[in-house]
Amino acid sequence: MSKFLTRIFVVEDNEFFATLIKQKLEMNDQNEVTLFFNGDDFRKGLHLNPDIVVLDYNLPNDNGIDLLKEIKNFNDDIRTILLSGQEKVDIVIEAFENGAEEYIKKDDNALTMLDLKVQKHSSNVNLRKEVDVLRDQIIDRNRYDRIIGESPAILKVLRLIQKVEKTNMLALITGESGTGKELVASAIHYNSARKNRPFVAVNVAAIPEDLIESELFGHERGAFTGADSKRIGKFEEANEGTIFLDEIGEMDVHMQTKLLRVLQESKITRLGSNKEIPLNVRVIAATNKNLAQRVKDGKMREDLYYRLQGFLIHLPPLRDRGNDILLLAKTMLKQFCDSNRMPVKSFSSDSLKDMMKHPWSGNVRELKAFIERAVLISDGEVIESEDLIFSQEI
Repeated sequence: MSKFLTRIFVVEDNEFFATLIKQKLEMNDQNEVTLFFNGDDFRKGLHLNPDIVVLDYNLPNDNGIDLLKEIKNFNDDIRTILLSGQEKVDIVIEAFENGAEEYIKKDDNALTMLDLKVQKHSSNVNLRKEVDVLRDQIIDRNRYDRIIGESPAILKVLRLIQKVEKTNMLALITGESGTGKELVASAIHYNSARKNRPFVAVNVAAIPEDLIESELFGHERGAFTGADSKRIGKFEEANEGTIFLDEIGEMDVHMQTKLLRVLQESKITRLGSNKEIPLNVRVIAATNKNLAQRVKDGKMREDLYYRLQGFLIHLPPLRDRGNDILLLAKTMLKQFCDSNRMPVKSFSSDSLKDMMKHPWSGNVRELKAFIERAVLISDGEVIESEDLIFSQEI
């Protein structure tokens, strides 16, 4: 018996038939089946990353092929089985051209056929999971040499990076300010198939509200006062590569609507133009805010919130990383001395103990500034406790 559950989503507007599917598939206790009766509800749950999706071709206000495309764009590893009351050749061809693994006609034999196909794909899915588990136990530190640390918390982050770097999934990195979210985003990009394409980082909070649309999507000459020439936006700069949207929680609601459309359609329109520009861009976002709370406060669109829940990576605060504090401190000490052509100094045992006691509310960013200050204050080859000036807690 497999040690993995197979997570199956069924998208079927006929509630009676959907219930029959659920009952049939859950006769195998390794199957976990969730029902959706329309495409909108399914989209809200897609971030849960099912193993198999059983998809009706005809849905209210939706087309099964369109949903199929969204599934494959989200994660190509998801196995898809399309159900249809028709068996027209052109529909079958269209289904397979857009990534469906199976096509089953709704007839008296449909449930039996579906059960057999699910069993086949479950075996393949679970084999892949076993391989992933074994692979994830081995972390190639050479590929993540800029992410310093050996704590269980940071090793968990590296394992998550290993998983998501293989896909084109939208990734959301959360964590306190100064924990290294851009470092993780660049690690995902430079270990992905897009590594030879652009990596464009944008600090959303640093751009004035009246300029952010132009900054992200570009503008045509004359689009607004002062637009003397055409400008390419950050999304176009990142085409075929990755765009990193830092502090996404600070984006105003009006702009969130436009961003959501870009995420859904993979197209942008420059200010002052009606021409849509198709893009192939991997999006990584980051925030130090509680996005769920911002939805409740009316500062974030709920649909964008669910869209951002693609693949979550939470960065632990430095105070929860144990001896990583000392590893980082010693590395930063050497880097600062080398870059300033100074003799490399060391820490006394007492100064190391003092650093371990500090809460580091500013995280890695605070530690870096602290180390550089300590090097300059120290007169000898060893940095003593009296050379340490900790930041005051806010």
